Amino acid sequence: MIDQVREFLGSLEIGLPTVVDIALTALLIYSFFLLIRGTRALRLVFGLIILYLFYVAAQFLGLQLLSQILQTGAVIGLLAIVVIFQPELRRALDRIGRMGTLRWLAPTPAGVIERVASEVAKAAGALGAAGHGALVVIERRTPLGDIAETGVPLNADLTAELLTTIFVPKSELHDRAVVVRGEIILAAGALLPMPETMAAGRRGTRHRAAQGITEQTDAIAVVVSEETGAISVAERGRIERIPDVERLVTRLEELLHEGAPMSAWGSLRLERLQGPTGLRPPLRRRGAEPQAQRR
Repeated sequence: MIDQVREFLGSLEIGLPTVVDIALTALLIYSFFLLIRGTRALRLVFGLIILYLFYVAAQFLGLQLLSQILQTGAVIGLLAIVVIFQPELRRALDRIGRMGTLRWLAPTPAGVIERVASEVAKAAGALGAAGHGALVVIERRTPLGDIAETGVPLNADLTAELLTTIFVPKSELHDRAVVVRGEIILAAGALLPMPETMAAGRRGTRHRAAQGITEQTDAIAVVVSEETGAISVAERGRIERIPDVERLVTRLEELLHEGAPMSAWGSLRLERLQGPTGLRPPLRRRGAEPQAQRR
């Protein structure tokens, strides 16, 4: 048996093109599963694999009727896959586009992730204790400029005090979302897309909006329930309940480091001087000290 295996391996002509071909194929498959990890698409992929195994078994056993039905269904299934995997396909094309611009090579600024997580968590804790609802969307790799344009442009420094002020009940901006890019609040009162799954209908409006934006992009959404004060984090369409502020800080840091979101964050200070595309010029600071500005 061992000799036969050796003869088979010896008969194979494995050159450099073959190795590159196998490596690229493996990388493509791995990237695909990494893209759909933690989403409803993963179960659909396993369902398609099971159907394909049924087709192979039908061909092997000579079941002509079943094979014909599966072949006909495969033609229709190709169109259905485009519809079913629309969010994943959009995310994949967006990643390919970012690789073409080489922005993903930019390093993450030191301390930015920790500060963003700390400020957002501090605001969420204060809002939850006061019984005020909130929805904060943190941009990672997928640009959220089009989402920010649906709200009121701020282009202001990210602080817990400003976030808690925005979500004061009965204010003009508290019902919708705040969009955060790095240490900058791009806009408040932004309108988010609703989720595509029917199960999301049992949740509140903020939680559904958080699920919708995280299904269609790789952003992170922090939700504070107005009814219970509970804090949740949405990522990849999944909503996770967070018990306290300390755990929220840890979880946000994990997600931000995992997604390596800060590819464009290093140029935010220059962007604030020039004014981001489609948004109002930056707010002027009246005081020289940051603490004076917060007051």
